[in-house]
Amino acid sequence: MKFVMTQSVCFEALEMLDGKAEVYVADNGDPANYPDEMKDADAIIVRIGKMDRGAIEGSPKLAVIGRPGVGFENVDVAAATEAGIPIVITPGTNNRSVAEHAIALMLAISKNLVEAHTETQKGNFQAIRGAGKAFEVLGKKAGFIGLGAIGAETARLAQALGMESLGFDPFLPREKIEALGCVWYEKYENMLKDCDFLSVHVPLTETTRNMITREHFWSMKKTAVVINCARGGIVNEAALIEALEKGLIAGAGIDVFETEPPDTGNPLFRTKNLVCSPHSAAQTREAVTAMHTMCVEGCLAVLDGKKWPHVADGNVYNHPRWKGK
Repeated sequence: MKFVMTQSVCFEALEMLDGKAEVYVADNGDPANYPDEMKDADAIIVRIGKMDRGAIEGSPKLAVIGRPGVGFENVDVAAATEAGIPIVITPGTNNRSVAEHAIALMLAISKNLVEAHTETQKGNFQAIRGAGKAFEVLGKKAGFIGLGAIGAETARLAQALGMESLGFDPFLPREKIEALGCVWYEKYENMLKDCDFLSVHVPLTETTRNMITREHFWSMKKTAVVINCARGGIVNEAALIEALEKGLIAGAGIDVFETEPPDTGNPLFRTKNLVCSPHSAAQTREAVTAMHTMCVEGCLAVLDGKKWPHVADGNVYNHPRWKGK
């Protein structure tokens, strides 16, 4: 069998394929650039880049698509399901890493760490020491949009730091949100007005795209901080730029961008009180190993004819190619 990878998985995951499969690492996110390799690929693992309908239809032997992590917006789910090709995902493998990253961004902004670091190195020791920008998180209200595994873990960490958690999730009943120690909100718009920190933990869909935009920033506290470790596009980037430039909010910590990688000329990088990272919240050693090994395990199971449970669309198993399995 043959595995194609847009980017290599970790050593531990590669070891799982040793003696079982031929592996081609493209170091390129667009399978259209290596069609000859895709013609006899049984599996593809998409770490970077995309897998669109054209790539799926141009891969006649393809039986499984692997996506380390839980996001799969860069794979054409409809086309894969129509072809009976499961998209293996890895839920639960990066919960802690992303939650810790979200909290780290909150702390970095509350302590003004990036500016303090830069100004200290410039020799502005006394000026930045007395800037009076740092504040404690104790007693602050942290609002969470999305209280799935990652959002819930982030809320628990926030509570451990003495923050009060506020929660909105249209897929969870009030009692479950309150059981997580969060104050329940029926509408996230109402929650935004109360937040000192807002942390976003929902997938990017047509429903969540531009979930936070200009009107929402105008309704928030001027002392509020927005954290996005989910997906770019959930928080409208142009609106975020305006909010930071006009002081509608106090700061933002983002790990994701509408276009990745972002252009170095992106005006977001010229705003004040921004701390950003390169979509790396889930890239800790522990999370990467767990994501990659689980992805390879799932792909191998599918290739062995097993209905791996962790897939983007369970309807794929209704396809004729899965009949009797």
